Amino acid sequence: MPTQILFIQGAGETTHDQWDNKLVDSLARELGEAYAISYPRMPDEADPHYQAWKAAVVAEFQTLEDGAILIGHSFGGTVLLHTLAEEWPAFEPGAVILIAPPFMGAGGWESEEIAGRDDFSESLPEGLPVLIYHGSEDDTVPFAHIEAYARAIPDAVLCSLPGRDHQLDNDLADVAKDIRSLAA
Repeated sequence: MPTQILFIQGAGETTHDQWDNKLVDSLARELGEAYAISYPRMPDEADPHYQAWKAAVVAEFQTLEDGAILIGHSFGGTVLLHTLAEEWPAFEPGAVILIAPPFMGAGGWESEEIAGRDDFSESLPEGLPVLIYHGSEDDTVPFAHIEAYARAIPDAVLCSLPGRDHQLDNDLADVAKDIRSLAA
């Protein structure tokens, strides 16, 4: 049985079909048939709202089994992490992977919908692998956000990718390599 991966897209008009689909395609190519990637369309991607996306993520959790890997890109990563902090799923994730997620709160962005948190370690189980990737040339989410996550999730593995943009140049080979190493 292939390992399940849930990939939560970022926000913005046409993101699902014209942007983040390239990330999912790259990941699928790199990982092969040993992994089954679910890539649901999030509600109203052009005008996203946290509660609607959170509800969609929680609904997706119902389809997952222990060991599933959770991945979120950009706003999808922020929603994924905050959802986990507020409503832990019935299954035990194998890992949480965030790609260029905006940090909400001190050192990041302010949000009327998402409460800032300065410590996620209380709501994440000890030993859960959390990997955060961010390109140094990201012109959408400032690179400094990864530093805010470093403080908020001290056990997270931070993966700085020099020269890479917000979409990590549509190349998730580094992410795939790390996913395979988690399984080893």
